[in-house]
Amino acid sequence: MEYKNLLYSKEENIALITLNRPKVLNALNLEIITELHNLLDEVAMDEEVKAVIITGGEKVFAAGADIPFMLGLTPTEAEKLATAFHATFDRIESLDKPVIAAIAGFALGGGCELSLACDLRLATEDAKFGQPEINLGVIPGAGGTQRLSRLIGVARSKDLIYTGKIIDAQTALSYGLVNEIVSNEDLLAKAKKLAKGLASKGPVALAAAKKAINYGIEVDKYTGNCFERQCFALLFSTQDQKEGMNAFLEKRKAQFKGN
Repeated sequence: MEYKNLLYSKEENIALITLNRPKVLNALNLEIITELHNLLDEVAMDEEVKAVIITGGEKVFAAGADIPFMLGLTPTEAEKLATAFHATFDRIESLDKPVIAAIAGFALGGGCELSLACDLRLATEDAKFGQPEINLGVIPGAGGTQRLSRLIGVARSKDLIYTGKIIDAQTALSYGLVNEIVSNEDLLAKAKKLAKGLASKGPVALAAAKKAINYGIEVDKYTGNCFERQCFALLFSTQDQKEGMNAFLEKRKAQFKGN
């Protein structure tokens, strides 16, 4: 399938999704969000893909939502738009493959929220993060009030959301908003290296780990631990578990097949 606002390619078992609206700094609207959701469904069904990278290219990740498009929305239309954003970002979060955000330049508003839905975030030295919606008379509407507070804590999230301030990559790293800062020249190479490393792990175990973490953070510790035990035990029905443990004992590299 061809996409108007996205570029898509595969390198071996790595899927690379690039936001492609450079004239508007990859501003997110209903069209690109719908395309991204459809592409994620395609990626989910592709058994060759073991890890995913989402990027905006070398200059900008996504500088927010498409304000001219949003200006005249009614409350009903605004809710439908927010629902579409939530559905797409939830799709990233629920994808049973690790998703890496490779971020250069601005990741603001909806762009920041998109990065929050990913599992890991690499940022360039010039990356900027923020939820400046308050300056437009609104609040984050694509999961920002929820994912940001879970990732960096309530106090820092309130500071960013209440003030609309924009922080640099070093501050984002200190907050735990990003995992690593890399040079602009190395961004994609580093993301691909990380993706290839993840792709070499057992895909069933990776999916279970993602589910356990994402579910556990939403419930009390007892319920989360119960779910973790179930995920752990279920993995002992897989060939990957046998392969991984035998490879360890035989001092060789495991060859996981995802079953």
